[in-house]
Amino acid sequence: MRLAGRGGEPMRDVPIIPMGDGPGSTPAGSVVSARPWQSGGRLSSTGGGWTARAAEMAERFLAGAGFDRAPWLAVLFMAGILAWFAFPGPWYWVAAIAAGIGMAGAAMLLWPSGTAICDRRLHLRNAMIAGGLVFAAGLAVIWVRSGIVGAEPIAAPQVALLEGYVLEREDQPAEQRIRLTLAIRDAQSSEARKVRINVPLSALPTDATIAEGAVVRSRARLMPPASPMLPGSYNFARAAWFKGLAATGSALGPVELVRAAPSRTGLATVQRTLSAHVRERVDGSAGTIAAAFASGDRGGIARADEEAMRDAGLTHLLSISGLHVSAVIAAAYFTVLKLLALWPALALRVRLPVVAAAGGALAGIGYTLLTGAEVPTVRSCVAAMLVLIALALGRDALSMRMVAVAAGFVLLLWPESAIGPSFQMSFSAVLAIIAVSGSGPVRAFLAAREEPWWARAGRRVVMLFVTGLVIELALMPVVLFHFHRAGLYGALANVVAIPLVTFVSMPLIAIALVLDLAGAGAPVWWLVEHSLDLLLGIAHLTAAQPGAVKLMPQIGGMAIGLFAAGGLWLALWSGRARLLGLVPAAVASVLAIMTPIPDLLVSGDGRQVGITIDDASGERQLLSLRDSRSDYARDNLIELAGVKGEPVPLAQWPGARCSSAFCVLVVERGGRDWAILMARTRDRVEERALASACERADIVIADRYLPRSCRPRWLKADRRMLDRSGGLSINLASQTVASVAQREGQHGWWKGAAAP
Repeated sequence: MRLAGRGGEPMRDVPIIPMGDGPGSTPAGSVVSARPWQSGGRLSSTGGGWTARAAEMAERFLAGAGFDRAPWLAVLFMAGILAWFAFPGPWYWVAAIAAGIGMAGAAMLLWPSGTAICDRRLHLRNAMIAGGLVFAAGLAVIWVRSGIVGAEPIAAPQVALLEGYVLEREDQPAEQRIRLTLAIRDAQSSEARKVRINVPLSALPTDATIAEGAVVRSRARLMPPASPMLPGSYNFARAAWFKGLAATGSALGPVELVRAAPSRTGLATVQRTLSAHVRERVDGSAGTIAAAFASGDRGGIARADEEAMRDAGLTHLLSISGLHVSAVIAAAYFTVLKLLALWPALALRVRLPVVAAAGGALAGIGYTLLTGAEVPTVRSCVAAMLVLIALALGRDALSMRMVAVAAGFVLLLWPESAIGPSFQMSFSAVLAIIAVSGSGPVRAFLAAREEPWWARAGRRVVMLFVTGLVIELALMPVVLFHFHRAGLYGALANVVAIPLVTFVSMPLIAIALVLDLAGAGAPVWWLVEHSLDLLLGIAHLTAAQPGAVKLMPQIGGMAIGLFAAGGLWLALWSGRARLLGLVPAAVASVLAIMTPIPDLLVSGDGRQVGITIDDASGERQLLSLRDSRSDYARDNLIELAGVKGEPVPLAQWPGARCSSAFCVLVVERGGRDWAILMARTRDRVEERALASACERADIVIADRYLPRSCRPRWLKADRRMLDRSGGLSINLASQTVASVAQREGQHGWWKGAAAP
């Protein structure tokens, strides 16, 4: 049949198009070209089906995220850096870089540029390309950085006569010493090395001052930088590697000044002069805190005060970082702005916010340099510069993009800072502040309204407390992971301490220093002393409360990784999607709570052994093989065991049997008894008797090489094994052993420290 069209023209028959199983459908097995709506899934994903749906969901999510996507590039760059630390050796690093590049290449192959499928997967394609390349770049940057700055440690302890050029001087009056970083030349290999030695104040020359640029001579005992004492302990060897230190030690005699430092005045000299001036004006502990605020010099702070600040959650006030830099820049900004506003002719012709921003920038840079330009201070200064630029341009001052730029800048210059608590805590706090202040409920709570002044002030106080609580929650996983202890009342203490420092102590210090130019600063210094005495009083009172400190054994890598992923998801996304971050955070919390307390802790030299055991009242206690005089060793055992109170000497425990050479203790774990044999001294023991004792023991621990005839039933941790493994953390119920070597892999600082 032919139908008539317009103007009576005949129309062609409409072809029958098969649409399903009805009449005219395509017979089975016939070849029909795929239609776009049927083939889109296969084009978008090699797996089809669920992978196509997942890609579609990811594309829709990224398309609606807007600018929230950008900060994740800094996160992926940091992830690449952390992957280099986590993976054990070069082959793993190469494979990780290849995986990142491969992901970018796969995205370009799956969705070629200029095609229709590329347009439908544009955001996902860009995310995979950028994410893969940035991850690989982060890993490559830290690898290159390690190769450039890393210094091989000395092979063994030695006593040597050193003559070196003073690179850095650090005063530590609280310890009655100074620290000198010297550039020396090795007497045997003639290689240039950088070493750091502690010099008692009594060993310094009385007729001269040692400063940067001087040449000194002294006899010193040098040690390779110490590897972690136990799994999870502070890794000084890694820190020394990136500082270029080949050895550390102590001066054994007087220090002779070979050549005096040049007469020029550097920032280090100004910093020391300023610190000494402040301590002269303010007595006692308050003076040491004031010196830290003014010059970044924390060497005079007493150990008891520093521990109280730490347990009260106020340690961040002692480290010159965001709070202090922001206070200085804000004060300079508003001072310049208000003073220039008094000049009408200038105010009408010049944009005062731009000039004020320049003044604030100069003040911030000067304060950063004066206080030592540590990584947290530089990070804070960069972030503050971005805020000033935003204010000058009339843009939003606080944003995640600003934090991401600051983080990327720091990580590019000092990628090793990503592994340190300072960087992690600083950025966690800033992310928490911005995420809370930018959330919908908070904006509604702080929105302007008709109300009395006391109601408005009350909402500000409530918001300050909520912000402090969120910051404490954000920082607690980081603090517990690195330090194994955290203050639980920090939010309450910070509600008072932060305004006290920001609006009282620091402005008073600045005013007093200005008035000192005219010799009139004494009354203001009196106010500074009382304000800082109040700060220390808050710290000691908070730290002394029952349950103020939470101790935690070493949190596993899975738990801290989930905490980080959940926290970043909550902070960086917006809307309801951010709530998905609560899932990994909740799982991480469960894993952290379930972290087992190790039964045995063995130091890398075999001398320090800690055993956790229940006393008659059921309370967990720590037994120590040796009554160590080292606070460092004792604190490591206590913190990693998660046990409060002083260690109990093993020889005094009723269930232990000790001779002059060995101690034996039987503990019940996992439904069975474990016999542990531990060497107390290096006294000679008849081999046959030792072999017989080893046969009856499940675990033997010694700080010396034991003969092959010593064969315990499960584990022999003598000097031969510990040289390879480093410190041990042993769980008897699960029969698992964690070692320092498992974490260090083939990184340069561990390879140099391990014995052949």
